[in-house]
Amino acid sequence: MLFDHCAQCRQCCHIDPGYPPLEITLTAQEKTKMGSVCIETSCTHLGPRGCTMGEDKPLSCKLYPLSYNPRSKKFSFDSDCPLMPEYQAQLASPTSEASAHLASMQSAIAALHTTDAAFLRENHRIDSDYFDLKPLRRQA
Repeated sequence: MLFDHCAQCRQCCHIDPGYPPLEITLTAQEKTKMGSVCIETSCTHLGPRGCTMGEDKPLSCKLYPLSYNPRSKKFSFDSDCPLMPEYQAQLASPTSEASAHLASMQSAIAALHTTDAAFLRENHRIDSDYFDLKPLRRQA
């Protein structure tokens, strides 16, 4: 499966030496539930098989390796994620894991445009600061 590689790579849940901690952007609802999630060197929720939060992990983590720009309403991706060539190739198939992920993220983001636009703006600002973002070739 496409995202199985994430448990081995773990790059997105790790901060390289010399870089500042990454405060994970949380929706208003997630802030109420979690307070905050910050990665200083390695995410405390990172277990041997990947994220230990399961479906309860923050939306910004679920979104990765994608980033969403609420102004342009376009998706981009972290070019450092080794998953991206396969992810983009899978977008050609509407039944692929990548297409299902993108559709799920589009649905979540559509709701946030009206309920928590501040989250979308802040998440994109942080993504732009931390990641080398490149345009996603196929925008569904």
